[in-house]
Amino acid sequence: MVSREEIEHVAKLMRIEIDDPTIYERVDKMIGYFDILDSAGVESEEISVREIPITNLREDKYIPFDEKLIEKLNHYKGTYVRAPKMV
Repeated sequence: MVSREEIEHVAKLMRIEIDDPTIYERVDKMIGYFDILDSAGVESEEISVREIPITNLREDKYIPFDEKLIEKLNHYKGTYVRAPKMV
């Protein structure tokens, strides 16, 4: 698919040093995925989008918030806000 020289050339243009020898296999695998997506043949598929007239949209209004937001939060310490763990 993509030669080692082409990957090195693009990396040089992007000013990226290739330290990992497995990068060539990984780039080749990524290009393979793009080839699969290109062969999916979705050019003839019609995308339906519901149009909303601009008159149906709400008007944006500026509402000033005079209080300090950080003081309204339950779990904060200094300037940091404590958030739930992401798993």
